[in-house]
Amino acid sequence: MQQNGERPILVTGIPRSGTSWVGKMLDAGGRVVYINEPLNDQHPPGRSPGVLRAAVHHRFPYISEANEAHFLEPFRDTLRLRYHHRAELRENRTPRDLMRMAKYSSSFARGRVRGRRPLVDDPFAVFSTGWFARRLGCEAVVVTRHPAAVAASRKELGWRTDFRHLLRQPLLLEEWLHPFESEMREIVRSPDPIAEGSLLWRMVHHVVAELRDGPGPPIRVVRNEDLSFDPVAAYADLYASLGLPLTEGARTIIERSSSGSANGNSSHSWSLSTQGLSKSGFRPLDSRANTVKWKKVLTPEESSRVRALTEDVAQRFYADADWG
Repeated sequence: MQQNGERPILVTGIPRSGTSWVGKMLDAGGRVVYINEPLNDQHPPGRSPGVLRAAVHHRFPYISEANEAHFLEPFRDTLRLRYHHRAELRENRTPRDLMRMAKYSSSFARGRVRGRRPLVDDPFAVFSTGWFARRLGCEAVVVTRHPAAVAASRKELGWRTDFRHLLRQPLLLEEWLHPFESEMREIVRSPDPIAEGSLLWRMVHHVVAELRDGPGPPIRVVRNEDLSFDPVAAYADLYASLGLPLTEGARTIIERSSSGSANGNSSHSWSLSTQGLSKSGFRPLDSRANTVKWKKVLTPEESSRVRALTEDVAQRFYADADWG
């Protein structure tokens, strides 16, 4: 069995929780190979058979031992840092695709030579976290974020959720989401942005809480807010728990990423560090201010509604004071 410091890493959580921030900050230490959203069903960053040689047909595809045949060997290849050039070229041949292919194939090759650990940053893997830990030996890091903050971010981006992607996965319903099926069907009939985001938050965090508190392999649950208030100390703890050395260079990057002062003229070029991320991925910001930004984005009525819709699950992660 692989020991701490050797195992692959999965960073996941509900979209807009900060998974790409966490993934890039763990990448800053130079000991991992960063792999962005292989289970995204949209290209880019997903639908890249060079990275993952398996078709993805749903948002949030659910993988467990009962249906793993389609994904198990392809993910083992990904975590062995084996890049499939021919498969990629058959599917994706634009100039941008070729740039991504060069980036990934070279990072995979360097990672194999240098013994780097693969780090998969993928919010669409969140329902499959247990499988990644059990079957692929991943050290799972799940990022949580206040439900109102997620709602505010979705509102700013105009994001919606099509629950038909979840309803079309009977195994996911059977094993995890059957308590929420009627609510999903109601929202499909009568779409409502706040209700959509709140229900997705509840479902994701219901699964996360059960995995955290259950008998399976341990998962690390980290709150975005805790990382944001004291980033260097919080990331130092996370690095240590994963067996990663925190270098001075990584400390500097973490400080700049959360101060809102990083720019392309600094010694660390974020225009390079964010290459390959999905369009809504991490960008440097004032992390402390960002934790309460939701109070300016949501109306009081919207905030109250998000709390009412999520509180049965949110209380397992956030106290009353966190809503103040």
